[in-house]
Amino acid sequence: MNLKQLSHMLQLSQTTVSRALNGYPEVNEETRRRVVDAAKRHGYRPNPSARRLATGKTGMIGYVLPTGSAVDIDPHFVEFLSGLGDYARAHELDLVLSPADAEEQETTYRRIVANKQVDAVYVSSPRPQDSRVALLDTLGLPFLVHGRSDGFDFDYPYLDIDNEGAFQEATRLMIQLGHRRIALINGDERETFAIHRERGVRRALAGNGLALPDDQVSSTVMTEENGYRAARRVLEGSSAPTAILCSSLIMALGVVRAVRELGLTIPGDLSLIAHDDVFSWLKPENFSVPLSTTRSSIRAAGARVAERLIARLSGLEDGARGEVWPVDLVVRASIAGAPAGS
Repeated sequence: MNLKQLSHMLQLSQTTVSRALNGYPEVNEETRRRVVDAAKRHGYRPNPSARRLATGKTGMIGYVLPTGSAVDIDPHFVEFLSGLGDYARAHELDLVLSPADAEEQETTYRRIVANKQVDAVYVSSPRPQDSRVALLDTLGLPFLVHGRSDGFDFDYPYLDIDNEGAFQEATRLMIQLGHRRIALINGDERETFAIHRERGVRRALAGNGLALPDDQVSSTVMTEENGYRAARRVLEGSSAPTAILCSSLIMALGVVRAVRELGLTIPGDLSLIAHDDVFSWLKPENFSVPLSTTRSSIRAAGARVAERLIARLSGLEDGARGEVWPVDLVVRASIAGAPAGS
């Protein structure tokens, strides 16, 4: 069925049907739902070239993918991308990846805009005063940031989780259990999420007259091996922690391995809380000792980024609204009172 046939069947103009399918706000909700339902029922699929001519839109969301030997594509990114891709596909949008050297991303953004290759883009893994955000704010292309970039004197649209609050609450729980020596195994300290998580830990400690010594903090790419090495370093030190906060379940796998090799136990010798991005293939309750976590689905965040980009394209969302999700603290068997004498 083509657009003309669908319009005739619904007794609506082709313009109205096209605008309803593309989410234009001037089409009322009842008409839009009627058109969308009929299109699904009769298997209508818009012709991409015709849609671009009619609407001036490509039907594509873009992402500039950093490449090079120094760049790792980690499971957190893949999980986020899956959520974004599922939502986009369900709404007849494609996702376009544009590879770029990590140091030349701005050039790629300018090319994408100049060539009108996509309708919108999203930015991930932002850093404070991220140059990508500053550039996109001037280019006129709809965009949304997954995470936050601190330090700007302008607002921009973003979706983030309360990293600071989550790690502050987790640290407070450790303190309530009697822990005084607490270590943090964090993500890349150049990225905002890691900065916020460390700030949350330090604030909770400071509020109780405690501190986070620099030798009790590790900031690194979130892999199992890095979690293992960081845990070995602090646990074999002269002031070994009785509790560790970890920025990823994947890193927590390495922490558990280090604890086992050192002949220690969880939670007898060490209490452990990690951040859970809700992977289907790595569940905290399946650890040898069920793991306490700060929990927020990164796949759901990907879907929400796609949803908001689509809303921005259709005129249902405008401005520079920030959205911050609360994070759940899920208590399981990996935490206990501090060991006697600690």
